[in-house]
Order: sequence, then C-alpha cells, then structure tokens
Amino acid sequence: MLYTKYITYILSIFVKEVLKLNVAMVGVGAISGIYLKNITEVFKEVKLIGLCDLIPERAQRGLEFVREQIAKGIKCEEPKIYKDVDEIVNDPRVDIVLNLTRPYEHYEVTKQALLNGKHVYSEKPLAVDMEEASELYALAKEKNLVLGGAPDTFLGAGIQTCRWLIDNGAIGDIVGANCEMICRGHEMWHPDPEFYYKRGGGPMLDMGPYYVTALVQLLGEAKAVMGMTKRSFDKRIITSKPHAGEIIDVDVDTHLTGSIEFTSGAIAQICTTFDVHYSNQARFEVYGTEGTLIVPDPNTFGGPILLYRKEDQVRGPQVDPALIKAEEITPYRGYRQLPLMFDYRDNSRTLGLADMCKAIETGRSHRANSDLQMHVLEILTSFEKSSEQRRQVDLKTKYNRDEPMKNPELHGVLD
Repeated sequence: MLYTKYITYILSIFVKEVLKLNVAMVGVGAISGIYLKNITEVFKEVKLIGLCDLIPERAQRGLEFVREQIAKGIKCEEPKIYKDVDEIVNDPRVDIVLNLTRPYEHYEVTKQALLNGKHVYSEKPLAVDMEEASELYALAKEKNLVLGGAPDTFLGAGIQTCRWLIDNGAIGDIVGANCEMICRGHEMWHPDPEFYYKRGGGPMLDMGPYYVTALVQLLGEAKAVMGMTKRSFDKRIITSKPHAGEIIDVDVDTHLTGSIEFTSGAIAQICTTFDVHYSNQARFEVYGTEGTLIVPDPNTFGGPILLYRKEDQVRGPQVDPALIKAEEITPYRGYRQLPLMFDYRDNSRTLGLADMCKAIETGRSHRANSDLQMHVLEILTSFEKSSEQRRQVDLKTKYNRDEPMKNPELHGVLD
C-alpha cells in the first residue's frame, strides 16, 4: 500500500509538470518578491519563463533570485528577460501575462496582452475606473481569454474558514459587518510610495480590495453603496529610503468611509484611511443573529479567527460601562479562537494565479475571476461617486460566488 501511494505521488508530480502553464511577469517591483518565491517553491502548475520591467535592474534582480533558487536545488527554469511588453505578447511560448505593474498601468498592459491572445492575471485593481475595466472585461470575452487577478487572500485558510462557518450557520443569519483599515500612509516604509497618492491609488483602491473582496465572499453580492470621502493632506513627505525627504503631491482622497448594502439584506460599514495614527491597522467583524465572527486581516492568508455566541457571554461587573477603567477593557472577552480548516495559511500570493492555471487546464471557472474583480471595483469606486453626488449609488454589476476552496491532496496543486 505504501509503495502504491509513493508511485501515485511521483506520477502526480510528473503529470503536473507536463501541465504547467508558461507565465511572463510584467513589473518586478516590491510585490514581485513573494510571487517569485511562491511560483518557484510552492505552486506546481505555474511556470515562470520571463521577466520584464521598465527599470532593467529590477528584472535582473528577479532573475538573480530565481538563479539562487535553482542553486538551492529548487526545480525551475531560468526566466528570460524581455526588453518590453511587446516582446512578451509576441512570444508564442507565453500563455499568461502576470501584470504586476502600478495600478494606473494595469489597463494598457492587460489590453495589449489580451489583444495578442494572452490570458492575464493582474494585481489589484483590474483597472482604475469602471470604464477601463469594462473595456478589458468585454475584450477578454470577445477573445475567449481568461482574465482574473488579485487579491487572492480570500482563497487562504482564514477567509475560507470564515466562509465555511458563516455558510454553516455559526452566527445565524447575517445582520451586517464592520471593516476598518486605519494607517498613516505608506510613505514611512514603502521604497517607492508616490503612486499610492496618484490616480488609481488611495486607501480604498489600494487596501479596500482585500476588505471588499472578503465581504463579497462572506456576505454575497452587493447592491448599493453610500459614502463620504476627504483628502486630509495635500502633500506628503517621504521618510523611507531611497526617496526620504521628497514631497508627494496628493491627487486622490485619502479618507473614505461608507456603507454597503448587500442583496441578502445585510449592511456593512467600511473605513479606509491613510490619514490616521493607529496601532492596529485591521478590524473586520461580521455580525449575525446568533453571534459575532472576528475575521482575520484580509490582507493575510491565515488567522486568527474569533467566535462569540450568546452562550459565550461572560458577565462583567454590573456598572455603567463609562466607569470601567481603560486598563480593564477587554474587547474580546469571552470569544473563542477557532482552528483554521483549510490549506494556505502563510503568505500564499500566487494562489489565485495557480487556481486560474488549473481552471484553464480543466475548463472549470477560476475563483479570482473578472466577474469578482468587476463587482469589487464598482463597489470601491462608488464611495467617491456617492460622496460627490451626495446620494446612494446602485450597483450595476452582478456576482455569484464560486465554489469554496478544497483541501488539496498535494500542497501547491489545486483542485
């Protein structure tokens, strides 16, 4: 029996090696590191064959990383450095363009790839507005190509466990949710932060995709948005290297807050800001008729997950809550931490790309798909529209959740 399992395992690896799809990465900036690591080490159905960046040194650094992986005994191909996107999309070996460029560059790179018959997986968001995104969506349909993209954190153990709990009634019928992404901006740590304050940037388009994608996965399709937004600072001073001391002109709103109404009747509040000093960046709570679920930071793949039901209530001192001393306040008193039920708990960026590769191979739908991206983008961009027009914005896009993740027999190979 052990020998049979061993042979099956070896054959499965061989088959997956044959079925790998060839991927060329465009944009080898800060986020590319984890993609390079996971493509070479974790996901068996993705094969990196090329790198391209407007700054050649970045592509070279990516190549050196892969060479180091090969030297360590990791089985992967040394990627080619392409001089530009045109060379990539005209290479018949390339199956998928992995678009890791800056948000305002997503549209042009994705469009060029689609026009030349390449599938595309893009970093979030799909585009910076609905006009660009709708054009890309229609083009992919016209060309019968697969289009998808980040975030893929919702495919990880944390959000998938929360989805299972909600779908199986752990907190009853959903009443609502509250999400907060609170920080003072990226100019204190990011090596090249200017684009976060330009078209396509800001906290809602940068960090909002993680929260809104998770909300849609947990609560289902949204139907309307109301929002208010502001820009607290017109200029930002970079304190991180190598651009420390440089001044950024802020072109986008940096404090956005509002409500999302879901088709189910649930209502969620969300706030994203780059304007506030705060010690705990992420807060994500889902409220049900039978309890409350504390969801992990949706920018991560793992936990922790906390559950509080009526039977967990701990009676505190019977006094006016305003009289309780600050050091005695324990916001999660009585909550139970739950185990993660699914695979992919560590930083597993590339998981969505791997799922898309498997979908192309098998003909099934992929989970981080363009329908999801379109729906999320419409929600994200509707906060500012609502604020400008001083009204509720009804959504036009529709979205049906795909199947939840399945625990794989082999880590790095999707169902």
